Amino acid sequence: MTPILELRGITKRFPGVLANDSINLALEKGEIHALLGENGAGKTTLMNILYGLYDPDEGEVFIQGEKAEISSPTDAIKQGIGMVHQHFMLIPVFTVTENVMLGEEAVKAGGFLDRSLASGEIRQISEQYHLEVPPEAYIKDLPVGVQQRVEIIKLLYRKADILIFDEPTAVLTPQEADELFKIMRSLTEQGKSIIFITHKLREVLDVADRITVIRRGKVIGTTTPQEADQGKLAEMMVGREVELELERSPLKAGEPVLIVKDLVVADDRNQIAVDEVSFEVRAGEVLGVAGVQGNGQTELVEAVTGLRHPMDGQIQLLGDDITHATPRQITEKGIAHVPEDRQRDGLILSFPVVDNLALQTYYKPPNAKGVVLQEEHMLEAANTMIEDFDIRTPGPKTSVGSLSGGNQQKVIVAREFSRPIKLLVASQPTRGLDVGSIEYIHNRILEKRDNGCAVLLVSPELDEVLQLSDRIAVMYRGKILAILDSADVRKEKVGLLMAGITGEEQSA
Repeated sequence: MTPILELRGITKRFPGVLANDSINLALEKGEIHALLGENGAGKTTLMNILYGLYDPDEGEVFIQGEKAEISSPTDAIKQGIGMVHQHFMLIPVFTVTENVMLGEEAVKAGGFLDRSLASGEIRQISEQYHLEVPPEAYIKDLPVGVQQRVEIIKLLYRKADILIFDEPTAVLTPQEADELFKIMRSLTEQGKSIIFITHKLREVLDVADRITVIRRGKVIGTTTPQEADQGKLAEMMVGREVELELERSPLKAGEPVLIVKDLVVADDRNQIAVDEVSFEVRAGEVLGVAGVQGNGQTELVEAVTGLRHPMDGQIQLLGDDITHATPRQITEKGIAHVPEDRQRDGLILSFPVVDNLALQTYYKPPNAKGVVLQEEHMLEAANTMIEDFDIRTPGPKTSVGSLSGGNQQKVIVAREFSRPIKLLVASQPTRGLDVGSIEYIHNRILEKRDNGCAVLLVSPELDEVLQLSDRIAVMYRGKILAILDSADVRKEKVGLLMAGITGEEQSA
């Protein structure tokens, strides 16, 4: 049978980089085909070619056996290809109907929008594919999981038969992810075909029919969930055996290092983002903060690290009040910070690796004598960190902005971990990283914990929180709903708390 979509010999070159190297990929009608690969493997480039954002240097795209010319997203949509992006393309103050019909407006006599016609079609699509989305609801009032369904309806409204899901579970709770997988199955059962891009191996094995692995721009192989397990897939992605199950040594918690009392923090719109939060982190333990992104975690971390001043409450580090301290004062008291946005808050992209590695210590001896930088010592220290932390770079004077995301993250980790610290604040430390880099970062965090450092880990990835944490605090709408011991916590319970469902409601 002819594949509904076929990529033949797709090659794409950028200056100094062969992003896609003669890639062949076939998508069968009614299947979920997962695409796996490390950061920089070429997955995004390939999908951008398919969606008309890039032109291939070589190769062809065929849809139902016919050669397709796709030079823009408009061409892709006309060919029945749609993409559900990781970050939703929705207008919060518009209704579901208004968002879906945007750019494909139904018009009645006199040139007026025919919302009722569009609403009826959306309701029919919602019922047919079990999406359960009310057409009249405003986007801002819908949970994240339902907003994602609106993105799917947008594509179905435009008659898409080939759907690309790009990291679709990145902002979902486990329960919302399970619901999404049911929807994906419903779509394929009714004839749609899906390319599923993710770095979560367990999800691939749960939902995919076939799995293609790309490494360094080449297809390494195609397999099925019946023929593979997480270990095999990880080895195909990275090219070596990967340690997937981390072993935490027994907890030896000491005295509290960080104490947060009744903390209130506002966001950029002056709305309460952290609402009377209290907790403590002890020496030698990892306290994980679980929650769907956007429930106050960002503002909490910014308050602890001095990037945002609280409205009320108190933050103590080893008994010292640091509530209104500056970032430098906090750094010098022994707090290390791995920020959630490495490019905005963690690095100066135009600076070389050596300068980024010295950002916390450039003004101190031996990196400086008075106001004069000691470049020879900085280079020597940088080379040591590059080797110790396995930073893949042509050299210390290479611009950090030219490195892959994983290696940019390693620069931050090397800088923050290579000085004496009492508290590590790690916010989404493996965001967007491949399985090999995740393994590396996780081991370094546990190494710090075992050496007596207190660790505050913030991550929307529940598996990451469960693997690394000794205790888990669940945040929802700015409040901590519960602090649980990870030794006897169930993943399902944490997932429900992430959705705001408390003990009484869970047992109801």
